[in-house]
Amino acid sequence: MSHPAHPHGSAPAPLSLSIYSPAGVYRKAAQLRRAAKHLGSLGFSATLDESALLRQQRFAGTDEQRLDAIHRVAASGVSVALASRGGYGLTRLLDRLDWDLLARSVERGTRWVGMSDLSALQLGLLAHARGCGVSWQGPLAGDDFGRTAAQGGVDDITEACFVEAMQGELEAIGFRETGAARGTQPHDGFEAEGLLWGGNLTMLCSLLGTPHWPRIKGGILFLEEVAEHPYRVERMLLQLQQAGVLAAQKAVLIGDCGGWKPSPLDGGYKLKDALAAVQARTSVPILQGLPFGHVRTKVCLPVGAKAQLVVQGRDVLVAWGHV
Repeated sequence: MSHPAHPHGSAPAPLSLSIYSPAGVYRKAAQLRRAAKHLGSLGFSATLDESALLRQQRFAGTDEQRLDAIHRVAASGVSVALASRGGYGLTRLLDRLDWDLLARSVERGTRWVGMSDLSALQLGLLAHARGCGVSWQGPLAGDDFGRTAAQGGVDDITEACFVEAMQGELEAIGFRETGAARGTQPHDGFEAEGLLWGGNLTMLCSLLGTPHWPRIKGGILFLEEVAEHPYRVERMLLQLQQAGVLAAQKAVLIGDCGGWKPSPLDGGYKLKDALAAVQARTSVPILQGLPFGHVRTKVCLPVGAKAQLVVQGRDVLVAWGHV
């Protein structure tokens, strides 16, 4: 994103940022206001959307109010549209969203940022307006920027990645593959190029067979999940495999899938076993260890960007700046 010229010695104008609530209710007003203040300290001109703290049952306002909030932010020309939280609620709105308005906002430079339930909006943009630009899987306002010092504060890596991404400076991320057995390097030397896309696994599967499903071939798919037992993660991945989605990709990157509770029926069955069962059914490399998901430390990932994937030993690089 380009910035306007400014006189020598003066700082560039801060990027405008709107915190809005497209899905679940945000009950802690103080935490959301703390997030806006912290984002201000990072150089953003941060404001809360007028309906960010509304509540209707478990939702951040009625469907109509949340729909209006998304369209209001899209029409505002704000530089960054940052969701307050995920939860559930965007699925209700997909058939009524003005995708042309959202696409125009991206083309004008608005960066839509978030994760979890927001995956539905970002994947819908790929389905309805691929080529308009990228949206960003990344932090959420309250959960990531509203933490007090007693809660551990804002994660340094999460913060740095977000600032760099919003300033147009983030061009790659790296991580160490964790899924391979110790002493092995099964994907060493692997390289691929493709469209970077993905998000929350449950949200991805919920879009299959709908008009909001993006038909991506030759892509680099990244996934994360939370509080879903490994057998459910396996079941959803097998759904993607059986639907032909995995086979159409160059690679699959697995982020954090924690927060689940073991069952006395597991008999030693864990996430690594679930992923191994899926890998046995597809020739597409499944790489684990992506620092992303419902965890404190998370990178930002441009949904819809052309990216390059390079594996050296167990080190993985995902780059999009010069592809």
